[in-house]
Amino acid sequence: MYTRPRALYIHPVSTYPHAALLLSAAQPSHFPPDAGAEVAFAGRSNAGKSSAINALTGRRSLARTAKTPGRTRLLNFFELLPGCRIVDLPGYGYAEASAAERASWAPMTTALAARASLRGLFLIVDSRRGLLEGDAALIAWAEAVHCPVHVLLSKTDKLKRTELRQALAAATAVLAGRATVQAFSAVDGTGLEQARRQLHHWLQKIKGPGG
Repeated sequence: MYTRPRALYIHPVSTYPHAALLLSAAQPSHFPPDAGAEVAFAGRSNAGKSSAINALTGRRSLARTAKTPGRTRLLNFFELLPGCRIVDLPGYGYAEASAAERASWAPMTTALAARASLRGLFLIVDSRRGLLEGDAALIAWAEAVHCPVHVLLSKTDKLKRTELRQALAAATAVLAGRATVQAFSAVDGTGLEQARRQLHHWLQKIKGPGG
């Protein structure tokens, strides 16, 4: 029997009605000017990163979603408000991208880390799989540049309550205070307002002299 896929949960009023793709960067020289505030989004391929971006911004197709992992190949900068941006990083843990493409990502993430406008990192982790090696590497990268990390345990609508409690407990233990973590579902809206508050907090955060 055919079952219609569940739609992305979208708040009736878009949080950022004028959000739009600003540019797609293939190298650091393509980045927008280092001013204002920006928040990065990262995660393993097919963890639900694009769906999380769309849900948090209240836009159904701001970031393109696909069933094929590894769709995001560039660093995509989206402007939410004047001077406020999010950055969609390429998904990791999937081998379809060429070796040359994967090699090009390292200098771009290094350049991103050096930007004064970077305020925080959302790490999207499939709650059914938990934190894996690539996720740990992202957290270590963020720690090295003093960038706070907030983990979204995604796709929690696919878990039973007991499984969700276990997933949160396991992630909290692994993170050991190195990042904050919450349950999240772009399908039924679980944790959406909490994640939006975190995004707003980072975008409104003003760095003083010396960072």
